[in-house]
Amino acid sequence: PGFVNDWSYIGKEGIVSNDTIHKNGYTLIFVSKYQTFPDSTKTKMIDAFFKVYPEEAAIYNSLAPKHVTFVIDPEYTGVAASADSLTRFNPKWYEQNPNDIDVVTHEVMHIVQAYNKNHYQPSWVTEGIADFVRYTLGVNNTAANWSLTPFNTSQSYTNAYRITARFFVWIVNKYDKDFVKKLDAAMRDNAYDNTFWNKTTGKSVDELWSEYAANPAITALR
Repeated sequence: PGFVNDWSYIGKEGIVSNDTIHKNGYTLIFVSKYQTFPDSTKTKMIDAFFKVYPEEAAIYNSLAPKHVTFVIDPEYTGVAASADSLTRFNPKWYEQNPNDIDVVTHEVMHIVQAYNKNHYQPSWVTEGIADFVRYTLGVNNTAANWSLTPFNTSQSYTNAYRITARFFVWIVNKYDKDFVKKLDAAMRDNAYDNTFWNKTTGKSVDELWSEYAANPAITALR
């Protein structure tokens, strides 16, 4: 976080390719700074964006940006990171994990979330939502060998990512099919606090987790 979608951040030096794709009212600028990034992976990432991003925006935030930039950036050493309407991807991750196309699905959900920069906390909620969306809208999870983490007693709802996402699936199953949409909206509106859980489900987050831990079976949402 902390960078913006403009050339002052991206920097024009070292660019191998720079493509602008328009489709159905959305624009993706795809910048590569990595000479050997496979065209096949690039195509899959672009296809995933134009499938999942409009779906995410339709479900969660109709005001999500219409213009998004992807940068294949060898200087970035994580997997991927998003801020404002720009996502950086580590090309070496894709060399090792060519089927992990739904990194796109997770990352562009952060763009859709568009929470105030001071209100991405608690981060476990932010990341749990993004992996919930990867689970429900992902295009290649099975081929990537990606799935929700099975429950075990050492876990906490604050573990984030797939562990938290599975907990959210359970809540959707048991309590409210729109739970994640409501949670996402509360985060974006700066309205989230610990009372959210009681207001939405009638129970505190700790009570919900205890109930989940006692019977963690879930029904698939897709």
